[in-house]
Amino acid sequence: MIDGMNRRIHYLVFLLMIAGLLIIGLAISPTTSNAAPLFQQPVPTVVVPENEAGSTEDPLTISDKACLECHGKPGLEMTLDNGETWDLYVNPEDHTSSVHGESGYACVQCHRSVGSYPHAPFSAADSRDATFQLNTACQYCHTHQAELNQDGVHAEALEDGKREAAVCVDCHSAHSVQRIFDPQTGEILPEARLWIPQTCAKCHSAIYEKYHDSVHGAALTDEENPDVPTCIDCHGVHNIADPTTAEFRLKSPDICAKCHTDPEIMNKYGISTEVLDTYVADFHGTTQVLFEQETPEQQFNKPVCYDCHGVHDIARTDDPQKGLLVRENLLVRCQVCHPDATVNFPDAWLSHYIPSAEKYPIVYYVDLFYKFLIPTLIGGMGLLVVLDFSKKLRDRLETQKRIPFLMVKPAGDETAESDPESTGKGKTGKGVDHSPTEADEEIAVDANLTDADVTDANGEESA
Repeated sequence: MIDGMNRRIHYLVFLLMIAGLLIIGLAISPTTSNAAPLFQQPVPTVVVPENEAGSTEDPLTISDKACLECHGKPGLEMTLDNGETWDLYVNPEDHTSSVHGESGYACVQCHRSVGSYPHAPFSAADSRDATFQLNTACQYCHTHQAELNQDGVHAEALEDGKREAAVCVDCHSAHSVQRIFDPQTGEILPEARLWIPQTCAKCHSAIYEKYHDSVHGAALTDEENPDVPTCIDCHGVHNIADPTTAEFRLKSPDICAKCHTDPEIMNKYGISTEVLDTYVADFHGTTQVLFEQETPEQQFNKPVCYDCHGVHDIARTDDPQKGLLVRENLLVRCQVCHPDATVNFPDAWLSHYIPSAEKYPIVYYVDLFYKFLIPTLIGGMGLLVVLDFSKKLRDRLETQKRIPFLMVKPAGDETAESDPESTGKGKTGKGVDHSPTEADEEIAVDANLTDADVTDANGEESA
């Protein structure tokens, strides 16, 4: 009996040892036999952000090195549904030197559907369709920018069926994304300001050529001047507004004013910062302000900044061909809206400068003269009105003081007034008593009058 029990114990221990070995083997083995070559190197764990449901996916543990074992070799391609060949090669240096590579982000943090190898099937009608599908990866981290982009002109164009409209990777690229903002100051990096127009030129090449030769573009490309605006300073970044709308046109003076009313920038170049104030003070600007406040979506035919200065081809003010400080050029601009304008017509424009003793002295001194003349005239007229009113008020008070004398009645028979029938003449008879009553005497006393005064006032002695 004891021998049988020992055999059972030995058999149970043997089974436990076998089970332990199996558990250890499963724990250290890969999930699939085909994936074994990808895990020969130590692999860092990448924590994936929470998904929309609020739960966290299983950590992805595929290293960039594992991805580049295949995608880092030139010639890796796949055929799309339309027969087009799509290049799958990724230059390892592009990702390493990108803002994502420098920050330690792994491939699988964007390509989140490649949890194992072979990858899940991928199908696209053409290369543009493949771009649209993979472009959604950007919103995993850049949610705010993706939301802004939905309100932009590019997203609207896509909804209208224009497949060439830009998406994230068209502007930022896929694997060689460069840093645009300084992480310490939040300002655009100087080198990034040069990239921005070149990036927009991929689609807007004709506009870029105009910008490149303009006063802004030349200063940026030739001098690398950080003060001049680039495309995004006027049009925005992700929520780019449609520049052909009436609303954009009405708001355009504010866009220009962001730089042209900044003394720190304008003082460097001797440019007036009063451009916005002088514009809204004249007929053109006043009308623009009213439209912007009351009917921002209504078409507006009065000139705004770019109607006179140009849009992307803005020239220097002293440019002999287009500069508005040249009298002939300014006249041509005015005649666009005022075809009957004569040679002297532009003289009414003060070049966005408020008149001073140094600039436009005649206008300045005439304005100064009226600043004194008008208050003096109005003040003098007001003083006359006050004096006239006070004189009439004093006369009225004096008249009211003399009223008690007029109210005193002449002396007469008191019984006649108390009983007019006793006289036999009635109320209209000659026997009515006109002697002062008690009320009359009180009035006389209040007026500091004596009996003699009352007698004199009535022409006869009081009874």
